[in-house]
Amino acid sequence: MGKGLLDGVKVLDLSRVLAGPYCGMMLADMGADVIKIEIPGKGDDARGNFPIINGESAYYMNLNRNKKGMTLNLKSEKGKEILRKLVADSDILIENYRPGVMEKLGLGYEDLKKINPGLIYGCVSGFGHYGPYSGRAGYDIIGQAVSGLMSTTGWPGGKPTRTGTAIADVMGGLSCCTGILAAYINRLKTGEGEKVDVSLVDSMVSSLEIINIIYLCTGKVPERIGNRYEAIYPYDSFEAADGSLVIGAGNDKLFKILCAEMDKPELLEDKRFDCNNSRVLNHAELKPIIEDWLRDKKIDETVDRLLAAGIPAAPINTIDRVAKDPHIAEAREMFVEIDHPKAGRLKMTGNQIKLSNNKINTFRPAPLLSQDTKEILCKKLGMTEEDVDRLREEQVI
Repeated sequence: MGKGLLDGVKVLDLSRVLAGPYCGMMLADMGADVIKIEIPGKGDDARGNFPIINGESAYYMNLNRNKKGMTLNLKSEKGKEILRKLVADSDILIENYRPGVMEKLGLGYEDLKKINPGLIYGCVSGFGHYGPYSGRAGYDIIGQAVSGLMSTTGWPGGKPTRTGTAIADVMGGLSCCTGILAAYINRLKTGEGEKVDVSLVDSMVSSLEIINIIYLCTGKVPERIGNRYEAIYPYDSFEAADGSLVIGAGNDKLFKILCAEMDKPELLEDKRFDCNNSRVLNHAELKPIIEDWLRDKKIDETVDRLLAAGIPAAPINTIDRVAKDPHIAEAREMFVEIDHPKAGRLKMTGNQIKLSNNKINTFRPAPLLSQDTKEILCKKLGMTEEDVDRLREEQVI
């Protein structure tokens, strides 16, 4: 694997499905040596997730690229002992079991730091490792529901809505990655290890930013308002002749330019729209005026026109448009091709972090189940092939 900023950093990834594997993927993309540890015979639950390409889950392949893979039965004493030996020579461990599971196995942070005091132990769970809800199961939809996100997503009068992607899992993975990297930098300075305890719910509560502040500062409970923004208008989606676009006229100056583009200077003298606060209060009356202007206009032409005038605007792209976009797909390389031994050549989502001196451009396929078990045990722990065969017979691996 090509070197990256995290070259030489050793990571054990015991996580499954999305949040933990996303964190491990970020570290692996940046050059860390990440070993994915799975249940023998079954592996990560995500190996069965749609879509399936030639028997392999693209869901799994996207989140576990750039990792090596081994299987290990952590319910067996020999399996636990192997993990402890790997931990002794590792920098970071990631897990997303329900709180208490690793502790019952004798593999929690307090147990493992006795073996490796400098270990960075990253754990992602639904509600965190302490607090009255810590024992509850956590899934993305639960994170979105409990945090309040779903209550504010959707249209007025509609039902609470989950976002189109598993945003609580993604935010949990990103938060865990951030915490791990901060703890690792501290360890370089002090030699001290750390437990990084990340909750899906906490991650989503943090991401709600202005939604929380509206309630905390005014007492008003935010409601579903569609694509509109609470603090600025026009900052919304609008219908044009061939689809939808967004316009972000975020201040009075930009609104003045928009009025000129629409040939409606009279709106600037209208008390309902003469300043941002007035436009926010009267958004329901301003939106149809803008959409009436857009009625016979194409989205791409209109976006180009507004951008040329200095007004932030964008088409609401379908994913096929995103995948062909010259900026996103080509210049920013947000879709990359990978050759997988079973699934064949396929496209995956690239990495969003762009570095000037250490480009993230190595993308190797996710491991087949137990693909690297023998290599890891022999090279890292000095086992012989006979030792590995014996462990296989005993269903330790």
